[in-house]
Amino acid sequence: MRQDQHGVPLTAASSAAVEELDRAVDSLLHFRSDVGDLAARVVAEDPMLPLGNAMRVHLAVLSTDPAHVPVVADEFAKFLSVVDPGELTEGERMHLSAASHLLDGDLAGAARVLTGISTAQPRDAMALAFGHQLDFLTGDAVSLRDRIGGAMHAWGESDPHFANLLGMYAFGLEECGHWDQAEQAGLRAMSLDPADVWSIHAVGHAHEMRARFSSGIELFDRRRENWDGDNLLRVHIWWHYCLFLLESGQPERALDIYDTKLAPGAADALRDAVNAASLLWRLHLEGVHHESRWQELARTWPPRMKIPFSAFNDMHAVMSYVGAGDDLAAEQLIAERKRYLVDAPETVSNASMTARVGLPVCEALLAFGRGRYGEAVDHLWPVRRRVHEFGGSHAQRDVVQRTLVEAAVRAGRTEQAHVLVSERISLRPDSPYNHLKLSQLRPA
Repeated sequence: MRQDQHGVPLTAASSAAVEELDRAVDSLLHFRSDVGDLAARVVAEDPMLPLGNAMRVHLAVLSTDPAHVPVVADEFAKFLSVVDPGELTEGERMHLSAASHLLDGDLAGAARVLTGISTAQPRDAMALAFGHQLDFLTGDAVSLRDRIGGAMHAWGESDPHFANLLGMYAFGLEECGHWDQAEQAGLRAMSLDPADVWSIHAVGHAHEMRARFSSGIELFDRRRENWDGDNLLRVHIWWHYCLFLLESGQPERALDIYDTKLAPGAADALRDAVNAASLLWRLHLEGVHHESRWQELARTWPPRMKIPFSAFNDMHAVMSYVGAGDDLAAEQLIAERKRYLVDAPETVSNASMTARVGLPVCEALLAFGRGRYGEAVDHLWPVRRRVHEFGGSHAQRDVVQRTLVEAAVRAGRTEQAHVLVSERISLRPDSPYNHLKLSQLRPA
């Protein structure tokens, strides 16, 4: 029996396979772009290594791009057909169970299994990292915080990946509204490991929630060499940078960054298209419309939308279609998702997300684009307190809430608009946007 770098027992054929796994986990925790290639190398070194096979499944599903899943799913099925569960550790069997849940579309089930692993073996970094990302995709803020907080007792600053855990904990704190604590935890993580991009991201979120936009820009500028490189968060952090610019009254700078950093091509990762759509829609809500940019973005979506996989992604596709003036594409996507729900198993997490949040939001976006603002309010008002259920962060989901506020204002739904803006000001009293909307509601 061998052990990984954190002391987790493994049934590995060789020390070389364990070393490859350790490298892959290190890249996973640092969000490096090579993590997929490294996971493939783990399996090439030892095709029967359970955690290597499970890692490939997690990476494919958590990409939220269905194009990455079929080949990995087929190879995982072949692995399961020859592996003897009786020869594996309990932790390895649970990792394979979590991966199977993911391939069945059961994100919540996979998260529960990973919670069991972390309870029994809190030093299993892979279980913590993938569980953390599942908490993010399912909008479970409390678990996003407490999954990591509950394992911290088993880690110390002498551990090489302690900073990565601290960065994850910082993000969980931020999503639970502990913004000052999140900043302190994130800064500590950065001091221990400047390459921990998740902590930089978490502190950026903490600045966003407290309307400290200049501080956010300063943070990203000061740490640029640590995040503006070959990592999976690079484009997303540029998106955050653009949000700070928009809130600071610098939309032209944000558009310059959109053109050079965010605008995706067809071959770019799906998450890049999500970032791009979210930024352009915020500008659209402010009356700034760039049809050519929308049309270029909309062209990247259709190949990605053939398989229902992520209601959160569906929302951004509909934003892109509406922004490009292609209402037919938006209508078709909404109709396809309604058909999908007819036969989708109850255990498929995305089915519930689509029914409870995704479809109402998509229909609201289409109505908003057509100038039917009251209809948009009618779709969004009933779901406004459960938007978190289809994943994302507070900052990402705020585009939905702003759409509701704007629709209510334009529809003359003054009472509802007052409630929405009052809720926002109570939570984020320093936000210029919130006070701008309040001023629009005051009698002339």
